[in-house]
Amino acid sequence: MREPEETPAYVYDLAEVRANHANLREALPEPSGLYYSLKANPHPALLRELRALGTRAEVCSPGELDAALAAGWDAGEVLYTGPGKRMTDLARALRLGVREFSVDSTTGLDHLDAAVAAADLSVRCLLRINDDQPAAGQGLTMTGVASQFGADTSWVLARPAEFAGREHVVVHGLHLYMGTNLDTVAALTAQFRRSVRTAVRLTEALRAHGAEIRVLDLGGGFAAPFAKAGKAFELTGLRAELERVFDDEVAGWRTGTPEIVFESGRYLVGTAGTLLTTVLDVKTSHGKDVVVLDSGINHLGGMSGLRRLPPLVPHLVSEQDSAATAELGDVMVTGPLCTPLDLWARAARLPRVRPGDVLAVPNVGAYGLYASLVAFLGHPLPVEVVVDGDHPDRPPQRSRLHFARHATGKE
Repeated sequence: MREPEETPAYVYDLAEVRANHANLREALPEPSGLYYSLKANPHPALLRELRALGTRAEVCSPGELDAALAAGWDAGEVLYTGPGKRMTDLARALRLGVREFSVDSTTGLDHLDAAVAAADLSVRCLLRINDDQPAAGQGLTMTGVASQFGADTSWVLARPAEFAGREHVVVHGLHLYMGTNLDTVAALTAQFRRSVRTAVRLTEALRAHGAEIRVLDLGGGFAAPFAKAGKAFELTGLRAELERVFDDEVAGWRTGTPEIVFESGRYLVGTAGTLLTTVLDVKTSHGKDVVVLDSGINHLGGMSGLRRLPPLVPHLVSEQDSAATAELGDVMVTGPLCTPLDLWARAARLPRVRPGDVLAVPNVGAYGLYASLVAFLGHPLPVEVVVDGDHPDRPPQRSRLHFARHATGKE
């Protein structure tokens, strides 16, 4: 790992992105499409790499749309998702050339139809589905519970005419994202099998009211380690399992009727990112060792700090060859913020460190910096460094928080 000139620093390795993409494509059946979910990490260097590898862009905000277009995706390749879309955002997306959206309700269909009618256009639409039961093994439940995401399967089956399209909106696909962070082939296969069977039932119901389903977006859920040591999860055998599922359940999929597509964010970029942070202070308080770092919940795990995700206890490894081999046990690890909430761990094990030492948090390329509380208390943003492990002679690219911000609504 090349150390940056300053910390905190997120370091992204493009070679790891390419390796993850190759592994995932090898695990998915052919033919099938693959979207990159920008919410995982919209850094422009990563986006350009993923676009060059052939992924499509899935966005859910004006800022993500701007980032996708700046990275070189044509607006016609973009899928615009999200459970709530402002009319101004729909109008802007249409002006920029987006022609495919995912909607979550009859109200979503109505709003999209109104925006498209005002622009004198027609668009395609995926109907997002919230299945009636959750999938087993999920890291974060996305379906089978009360949710802002999708229309319940039972709702669509009871009133299919209301979901079959609008005057300016062609419902041509179904969007089923069952859950996230599934770390076994068995769990992934079970999820996709359930999604496909639900899609078949809905396809028949909607066809009776004029909707021809030509796309099945089955989402993703491919796991990756987060803030702990490890490699991307093994997906060997998934392709064969999914081919059997599709052969049994989806007539015509091998000729692209319907087209099968998947989504991934975490798996593609999670293991490509490392956070480097400097030790500011080491002390003992009430008998406990306390290590204060220059990075905290403002740069990593902010949503954990808000108790919206499981509490984060990152794996910290020393970047110094000279660090003593002895470890500190039962260490409180904190960031620099002026709040007791800025806590990464109450009882961690660390190398024996000194002020000035640099520690690394591995596998934070997804939902790291871009899912953090960077405005809280106004500390400096981390530097972002992009390297390429396949080309170590190339100089690192340094920048700060590359993210397109939609502020004025003007092009």
